[in-house]
Amino acid sequence: MSEFANRLLDWHRAHGRHDLPWQGTRDAYRIWLSEIMLQQTQVDTVIPYYQRFLERFPDLASLAAAPVEAVMALWSGLGYYARARNLHKCAQAVMARHGGQFPGRAGEIATLPGIGRSTAAAISAFSNGESVAILDGNVKRVLCRVYGIDGFPGARSVENRLWALAASLLPERDTGTYIQAQMDLGATVCSRAKPACGRCPVATLCVARRDGRIGELPSARPRKAVRKRSARFAVILTGDAVLLERRPPSGIWGGLLALPEIPEDDDPTSWAAQRYGLAIVGHRPLAPLRHAFTHFTLEIEPQLMHAIAAAPGCADDGPVWQALDRLADAALPTPVRRILEALPPELGQL
Repeated sequence: MSEFANRLLDWHRAHGRHDLPWQGTRDAYRIWLSEIMLQQTQVDTVIPYYQRFLERFPDLASLAAAPVEAVMALWSGLGYYARARNLHKCAQAVMARHGGQFPGRAGEIATLPGIGRSTAAAISAFSNGESVAILDGNVKRVLCRVYGIDGFPGARSVENRLWALAASLLPERDTGTYIQAQMDLGATVCSRAKPACGRCPVATLCVARRDGRIGELPSARPRKAVRKRSARFAVILTGDAVLLERRPPSGIWGGLLALPEIPEDDDPTSWAAQRYGLAIVGHRPLAPLRHAFTHFTLEIEPQLMHAIAAAPGCADDGPVWQALDRLADAALPTPVRRILEALPPELGQL
């Protein structure tokens, strides 16, 4: 066993995380759910979502049988919504292809929707004890620092080097514990900012610490100018309900309910009246809102309008009237929820 793996296993017994809700189980469904939720999301944020999700969908069959809208509603606020759509597709694929049982090997798990190589390895290691390396963000950071790996970890050549290194360090036993130790070390000790090197079990092996390069490794993504986009969203109210539309399956907020987007050059009231057959009796702008996505920033200009005639017979794939006191039940993007929850109390005073 490598010195690196031996130290991590010893450290994890005394200092690792042992009481997370998804630990202590071999249930591939629960392990898979936690791994998907934890992608680019902090543990403390994930825990309540994970618990609510299991209350509604206690097993894979119940998730596969549910409408995707119910899945999106439970995911609302967690972000990166493609994860939720793929989660639903994956559950259906496991039911259809594998009789409701996750495949036993990482290579086969990785063929399922929304599951990459590292996530597949983690699922297999935790549920079946397969000896296979992972390479999530925490592990990349630890390996880059300890072994002095230069270059952006997302670059193909650097990532290939890290995969080979990760595989070479695997212990012959306790693979699941070792993988959890890697994750825990990156999350709680070898953090991106202000790592606690004094508590690190591999500090004396660490090239970045030895060479004073902790702040440089792993190398940052090559910088690109952050794109900016702007959009006007219609907040159309009638009584105690707001008009929402379901977003297309792909693109930002795919599959979620959102405020209708007003075309750039259109007058808001004329556009709303023509598009929805509504009588608009008032209009004023609300405070603008900025929301950052991975690759761009969206400047949102909400436009508040009141309607006295609702469009009859809203179809499932068309506009819907959502009661303002039932927003918690709707699958809304975070900025849309923020806009609606911040509506002024004097709604009738336009």
